Amino acid sequence: MNTIDLSYVGRGIHEELVAYVADQEGYFEEEDLHVAVRDGIRWKTDRLRGGAVIGLGRTLLSRLTDGIQWKMLAVNTCHPLFWFIGRGDVNSMNDLRGRRLAVHPPRTAPGVFARIVLRQHGLDPDRDLQCIERFPGDYQMDLRRLRDGSIDAAYVGSTLAPEQVAREEGFSVLAWVGDHFQIPTVGIAVDSDRIPLDSPALQALVRANRRALLMIAEQPQLSLDYIGLFLNRLTRDEVQQFYERYIRPYYTTDGQVDLNIAQAAVDAVAAELGVATASVDQIYQPAQTTAATPQ
Repeated sequence: MNTIDLSYVGRGIHEELVAYVADQEGYFEEEDLHVAVRDGIRWKTDRLRGGAVIGLGRTLLSRLTDGIQWKMLAVNTCHPLFWFIGRGDVNSMNDLRGRRLAVHPPRTAPGVFARIVLRQHGLDPDRDLQCIERFPGDYQMDLRRLRDGSIDAAYVGSTLAPEQVAREEGFSVLAWVGDHFQIPTVGIAVDSDRIPLDSPALQALVRANRRALLMIAEQPQLSLDYIGLFLNRLTRDEVQQFYERYIRPYYTTDGQVDLNIAQAAVDAVAAELGVATASVDQIYQPAQTTAATPQ
């Protein structure tokens, strides 16, 4: 039996769903593969390099800033599951001007995505609002601080369902990142200096990942069961709404990626970081990707 470590670097459906489905459906076992799923959220990058990583955003940043030869062998989605939520009279992105926003640090992948979307709305994250950096867990502290008024808005991930939270708490969903910025953010990445791309264990992991993606698309009722385990405060109807809004239209069925979307995203991230960009054909493996059809 082949073995491989697989690390997630964030919590919630965005990072965990596909690997969880592959594990629970027995796809790893059918590949004669033992996958050790690791919590790499607080790991330093060098430790992540010993195995495969789900977080394509974090690995992209370390490739651009540190030159680590991360290769992306499967892409689950290009629509990051992060949202801006506001309280009181903060009802739109424009209302964030001069307000207090709890958000990931600027040199993290979610933080970079947030800054790009803020700029798209005409907001300078360093001047036009007060960005309060925090290292999130499941965002429950953000909700608490929104309730007590110590922050005006929060940038949250997929450990919660934004519409359900907004209804219960009287908050407003200001924007979904996936509506404004597309980037390959979750899938399978490895440091090709540490793990050969033709490794049998790695190739088996990619195949199992693809099977899980296909199942999520083709068996919606079973997918709802799995999503409900992550978002267990939701009713079945609310789980279905989440699936139809955020998962079904945007998760790939084969792990492939539109290279034009990927290049635009890499360019935007590099510009935000103030570093040189990179060609996507050096990052996303040709055998695993497709270019967009010319218009």
